[in-house]
Amino acid sequence: MELTTRTLPQRKRIALVAHDHRKQALLSWVEDNNELLSQHKLYATGTTGNLIQRATGLEVNSMLSGPMGGDQQVGAMIAEGKLDMLIFFWDPLNAVPHDPDVKALLRLATLWDIPVANNRSTADLLVSSPLFSQEVTVTIPDYQRYLQARLK
Repeated sequence: MELTTRTLPQRKRIALVAHDHRKQALLSWVEDNNELLSQHKLYATGTTGNLIQRATGLEVNSMLSGPMGGDQQVGAMIAEGKLDMLIFFWDPLNAVPHDPDVKALLRLATLWDIPVANNRSTADLLVSSPLFSQEVTVTIPDYQRYLQARLK
């Protein structure tokens, strides 16, 4: 498939996701970065979003819980170009019943070339980058050209 570009805006649309055993770690990271994150638009899977909003006062657009389809909702938003970054503290030691959804979510984030942090150190590096608060151009599949070629 041919490639094209997309510009991630200065005000990022950030998805926050955490498995049960990692929710406290994500919450702690969000609390430490509250002021910085307040300058961006936040989305989260259901339980994580409600926890973050209650603990920090940040406005979070919550979706369904991950196992109930929230991971798929986040993946759809990535594919539609509606998310610019994924902070996903997943638990590498515990399998979850929705592992296929998790794998699909990570695959879509890679395919659509959005920054992903799976742990605190990577999340810290992403938000401390000068690019975090700037427009950034990424390379993505040229799906429209792909569709046009298939219709010929």
